[in-house]
Order: sequence, then structure tokens, then C-alpha cells
Amino acid sequence: MNAAPSALTRVADSFATVGSTTVLAASAIRWTVQDFFTGRLPIREIVIQTWFVISVTTLPAILVAVPFGVIVSVQVGSLTQQVGATSIAGAAGGLGIIQQGAPIVTALLLGGAAGSAIAADLGARTIREEIDALRTMGINPIRRMVAPRFVSVLITAPMLCLLIIVTGLVAGYALSVSVQDITPGSYVASFASFTSVTELILAIVKSLIFGLVVVAIACHRGLSTKGGPQGVATSVNATVVLGVITCFIINLVITQLTTMFAPITIG
Repeated sequence: MNAAPSALTRVADSFATVGSTTVLAASAIRWTVQDFFTGRLPIREIVIQTWFVISVTTLPAILVAVPFGVIVSVQVGSLTQQVGATSIAGAAGGLGIIQQGAPIVTALLLGGAAGSAIAADLGARTIREEIDALRTMGINPIRRMVAPRFVSVLITAPMLCLLIIVTGLVAGYALSVSVQDITPGSYVASFASFTSVTELILAIVKSLIFGLVVVAIACHRGLSTKGGPQGVATSVNATVVLGVITCFIINLVITQLTTMFAPITIG
């Protein structure tokens, strides 16, 4: 008899969390747009937050993109050699990196590095009652603390995605040409035949969506932190787990929709 109410309560709490996170994101975007047109956008805070996100994600992005590009090239190159289709190795490897690899790695880095840091910062400020102090002084914490972090992540996400794409493609090209004896001309020609600007735009759009999801979850968990230092740790852990899982689910939906309505064609 007690299991049903408990399950219903958890479901209701989950929907309430999704709703409050969505409201938080909408409010942050509204304040950002309003402050942009009224000239009150906190440029200095945005620059500081953007540099922080770049500093904690750039090196891990390169370190992850290189082996990822190599792994994709090894697997694709081995398969294409077995079936005698080495001429499409560049296309298969490039599409794998651009369509799936780069956006997913971007989501992982934003969630694991940037999102966790944002949740820890806001969580610590919450338990020190700094957020309540802002409200007491008549300062909207979403406008003052959350909106700049939204802008910084949305600025960084596409740049991070492009960095991963370039690094992964260069690593894959170098391995294919030097180790798997695939001619440079064949690799580049097949890549150009199957890959278009549409795939690149889709990857950037994915990274923006993932960035928005990650920063919304991070800010919400940080501002709702309770229970002292242990609560901060819980918020950071929840940010990483929820952010990554949500991004994977969204990526699955986007991939399915693009496969149905915009299938890959030879250029």
C-alpha cells in the first residue's frame, strides 16, 4: 500500500524538478535578452565565466578528441579494407566524428567539467546564504548569477564542438594515411562527397542544445543545494549524471528525426 504513493511522489517530484529547471532556463534567457537590448548585460562577468569554461574544457577536449578520432579511423579502416571499400573510409570516419562523436564529447565535457564546476560554485554560495543575501538586497540571483553562466556555456559549446571536430578529423586522417595506407586524395574525396555544411550545422545545433541542458541542470541543482558540504557534493554528482543522461536521450531523438527526414546523400 505504501509503494504506490511513494512511486507517485517520486514521479511528481521528477516532473516538478523538470518544470522548475525549465522555468529557470526561460527566466535566464529572458533576462539575457532584456539586458542585451537595454545595455545592462554584465560583459565582465560573462567574459570571466566564458574564460573559466574554456580553461577547464579545452585541454580535455583535445585529449579526448585525438584517441576518439584514432579509434573511429581504426574501426572504419579495418572494416572498409575487409570489404574492399577503402575509398569511403574518409566519409565514414568523418561522418561518425561530426554527427555523433563531437556533440557527445562536447556534452560529456560540459557536464563533467563546466557543469560540475557551476553546480559546486552556486551550491557553495547557496549554503553560505549568499543567494539569500542577494534576494534581501533586491538583486535577482537568476539575473546576476545564472544568466552570465548561461551565456558563457552557450558561447563555449559550439567552439568546443568545432575544436573536437577538427582535432578528431586531423587525427583520423593522419592515422588512415600513415598506418592504413589509404591515399590522401581518396580520403578527402570521399569525405567531401558525403559530408556537407548541413552535418556541421547539425553538430553545432546539438552542442548548443546540450550546453543549454547542462547549464540549466547545473544552475538549478546549485541553487537548490541543501545540507552543507555534503549537499554540494550531491548537487555536483546529480548535475553530471542528469546532464549526461539527458543529453544522450536528446541525441537519440535528434538522430532518429534527422535519419527519418534528412537522410545522408552523396554530394
